[in-house]
Amino acid sequence: MIFANRPTPMATAGWPPSDGGSGGHVPASGGAVDPALIADLAAASRILAAHGVVDAFGHVSMRHPEAPDRWLMARSIAPASVTPADIIEYDLDSRACNANGRGSFLERYIHGEIYRARPDVMSVVHSHSPSVIPFSLVNVPMRAMFHNAAFLAAGVPVFDIAHKFGATDMLVGNTTKGVALVDSMAGSDTVLMRAHGSVSCGTSLQLAVFRAVYTEVNARIQHWSIALATSPFATASSESIPTIAALDPEEGRLADGINNAGACLRGWALWREQVRVETSW
Repeated sequence: MIFANRPTPMATAGWPPSDGGSGGHVPASGGAVDPALIADLAAASRILAAHGVVDAFGHVSMRHPEAPDRWLMARSIAPASVTPADIIEYDLDSRACNANGRGSFLERYIHGEIYRARPDVMSVVHSHSPSVIPFSLVNVPMRAMFHNAAFLAAGVPVFDIAHKFGATDMLVGNTTKGVALVDSMAGSDTVLMRAHGSVSCGTSLQLAVFRAVYTEVNARIQHWSIALATSPFATASSESIPTIAALDPEEGRLADGINNAGACLRGWALWREQVRVETSW
């Protein structure tokens, strides 16, 4: 279900911080952004909520279309409640350009550091989707179970924040931790975060949302496949047939090329229209 627009309660006094994460310094804006793109970004939050990728937590951003050193994301609010008026602009240090009293997500550094290090990335999704998290906890790699999740066939690294920082609150709450996350990605467009969640990136907002949705779907299918493969009713595989016949890297590359070429837009068109019908924007 996609939730219709609703009033937002006032922030508790003293929180979120009135500077929106700018640290007292307000960076210059990268310039005006087409209102239709702002509306698409707000809709992306609601789409992810409707598909169970995010709940009260999680966020999606996109790079400024005209200023590569600026990016855009909603204020600190539940994704299903985001409207175009909630979008804030940030610089690559994750300082707000136009907070105007609105609070920022603590983990905005995930986005800022990915945009700094990866000029190919135009959109980032961070989520805690429940079917994905188990793959960050056990020594079972996430694999591409079907063509819509072909991007996973290239490999999915796991970022363990404890390796560099020891015991923490698990949040990527500063630049140093954001850099460590980016380093663990090693060029991948998807990374799991131990006992936390995952990050999906794309060369467009539409592709990043598509990947976040189908990472969660793929995780569910992999859970089911593992259960079937280890069932006492499963027949033995021949040496030429793997127990779970997931996409291999070459199959993943070929199938992902179709998604990147525009197949992902079919899903976006449907999901975006559902938000438009319910919100009028």
